[in-house]
Amino acid sequence: MLLAILLAILLAISLAGCAKKGAPSGGPPDLEPPRVILTVPDSGAAGVSRQPLIRIEFSEGMEPRSSSDAIELLPPVEIKQRRWSGNVLSLVLKDSLKADRTYTMYAGGGARDRHGNNIARQRTVVFTTAATFPPGVLEGRVDAVGFAAPNAMLWCYRDGHMPDSTAKDFDALGIADVTGHFRVSGIPPGVWRVWTFVDLNRNRSYEPDQDLLVPADSAITLTAAQPVKSGLVLKVVNPKAPGRFAGSVLDSVSDGSGVTRLIVASLRDTTRRVLYDVPANGSFDFKFEPGPYHIRAFRDLDRNKSWKRDSEPASAEILVTITPGGDLHDVLFVLIRAALETARPAPGAAPPDSLQPDSLRTPEKK
Repeated sequence: MLLAILLAILLAISLAGCAKKGAPSGGPPDLEPPRVILTVPDSGAAGVSRQPLIRIEFSEGMEPRSSSDAIELLPPVEIKQRRWSGNVLSLVLKDSLKADRTYTMYAGGGARDRHGNNIARQRTVVFTTAATFPPGVLEGRVDAVGFAAPNAMLWCYRDGHMPDSTAKDFDALGIADVTGHFRVSGIPPGVWRVWTFVDLNRNRSYEPDQDLLVPADSAITLTAAQPVKSGLVLKVVNPKAPGRFAGSVLDSVSDGSGVTRLIVASLRDTTRRVLYDVPANGSFDFKFEPGPYHIRAFRDLDRNKSWKRDSEPASAEILVTITPGGDLHDVLFVLIRAALETARPAPGAAPPDSLQPDSLRTPEKK
């Protein structure tokens, strides 16, 4: 009897396992970034109702809170409620839109799917409550130095209107694509000024000590007869971006023992004297903060991280200036025997005795 009961239990468990269907657990992780695939109104729409139905459809399920907060209307319009239905977000406005006004709906980089993948490309959708869509267009590219151009924002203002970095009160908005190009549409005729905003710390607000907000060199005039201005190049430099310093050390006087090093002394901060190890093949490629430096190569025969002027081969000392995001390459240092090293330090250079181990540090490897 007991055996029959046990067999019945095992049979029930087996049948339950066979009846259970569904995809096996596990599988490859979701790394595909979400995209905006549909908006209502569409970009370029005119005659939009002042009490519009505003919807954004994504390519997949989104994380509701972060994705809701990433959607804005500009000029600022208070959003009373954000409602989700599957992959579609609907916006309920607190007040009506203004008559004969152009608006930009902005889907920012904070939008992400349920697996944490951020939106592939930030998106702007421009529409107007006026009967006709404004014909003005500004297009060009961001020439980025020391940062990546994609997603740089173009804040466009009518001439005489200075940017308020906290109010987001720009009259038109554009975003640079993956190639750095931008196209700002829906701009009425007039005189315009463009500011490039780069959110380096990615917190969706401008912080002067961390982010970039750079004006274009001159104003741009759009007229009814010539409403399009193309070929704009907006050069923006990150003043804190490190620059490249690359080259080689030619050593034909040593027997291969020891280590080749660079002594790098900053002229802006005399406490910053750093040793950089040069790979065995003699080629180097480093990143330095912007500024002027005195640099010398030497062969550290006893590996004590100190140049012995009377016994260790070294090059002449050179003065270089690293520019933000710059590229100084093909620099050549030639080591000569210690007895022949007669080059004097450049004006303002630290004396040789100061370039000893107690004032040097080896940078961390990157």
